[in-house]
Amino acid sequence: MKKIILCSILVLVMSCSNNPEGFVTHVSGYWEIDEVTLADGSKREYTYNDTVDYFSVTDSLTGFRKKLKPSFDGTYTTSDDAESLTLKLENDSLNIYYSTPYANWKETVIKATEDQLLIVNEQNVRYLYKRFEPIIVEK
Repeated sequence: MKKIILCSILVLVMSCSNNPEGFVTHVSGYWEIDEVTLADGSKREYTYNDTVDYFSVTDSLTGFRKKLKPSFDGTYTTSDDAESLTLKLENDSLNIYYSTPYANWKETVIKATEDQLLIVNEQNVRYLYKRFEPIIVEK
């Protein structure tokens, strides 16, 4: 009986832990920043965003991130600028490696669900995103 209880507790703990492999499926999509926590612990909440981040990730774990400006008709405007990215599972973490002609950097995915994305950069700044819901105004 003790073995069954111990195994049950172990399964429960393992299923509740963050699994970085499971984060991969949630990264792609349209995200808007909800809150930023700086390294000193101070926070800034975003009640309105005029841009959203679009992450596109392929099956080969490569892709890009792009800033988009949503319109009320459901379309987006953007520049040709994009940051190439590669996702890598390393040391029980999901890391995003970005590359542009000007810089390379890394961010770590702390949490990724259908509705939330939490990323921390190398300066220990945490970006909490929420899934973007477009507002479409019909004529």
